[in-house]
Amino acid sequence: MTDSVDMNESNQDTGRKPSRKEQILQSLATILEQSPGGRITTAGLGKHVGVSEAALYRHFPSKAKMFDALIEFIENALFSRISQILTEASSAEIRCEKVLRLVLTFCERNPGITRILTGDPLAGETDRLRQRVTQLFDRIETQLRQILREMPMRGEPEFGNDPTVAANLMLSIVEGRISQYVRSDFSRMPTTEWEVQWDVVRKGLFQADNATFDRVP
Repeated sequence: MTDSVDMNESNQDTGRKPSRKEQILQSLATILEQSPGGRITTAGLGKHVGVSEAALYRHFPSKAKMFDALIEFIENALFSRISQILTEASSAEIRCEKVLRLVLTFCERNPGITRILTGDPLAGETDRLRQRVTQLFDRIETQLRQILREMPMRGEPEFGNDPTVAANLMLSIVEGRISQYVRSDFSRMPTTEWEVQWDVVRKGLFQADNATFDRVP
């Protein structure tokens, strides 16, 4: 798998015909998009790809391994670009916004795969897959927290709020938009009005006076 934001993007750009393994994963992503809530079977997947179940198992020993490969694609696509953002973006505010926008844009371009991030199609599969998705979100939250903690090291004022609380809040907003996207059968785009919403968030987190969060007693 490549680090492309769109699962089909790299093959379209290079004109390269996807391998059978890639075709299987693309078909699985398509079925996830077109049949929300539907049960994924290897028989149905084989029919969609145009191969027998036996042919599927020559490439993937189990359906869980197919989901593993899709999660790996998500990880590679997101974290390779997060690394670029950390290299290119200047302020912590810009870095955080770009990371969050990246996740939302990725989901918008890959609706079927996005269902995996909600855990919906993983019901009944090995718990290891669900844990892997949880770890993916934990890594993003850790990166956001690190961005805020490193502000003084990059010549910015120290973040005036709790970085742990702020990172969790930002990720929660993104996860909420992803859930709305899946729940609406992909009609409610996760990037819609994002700029307006981020403006509200950033004013609370990166306001000039760096006032701390008011805590409820």
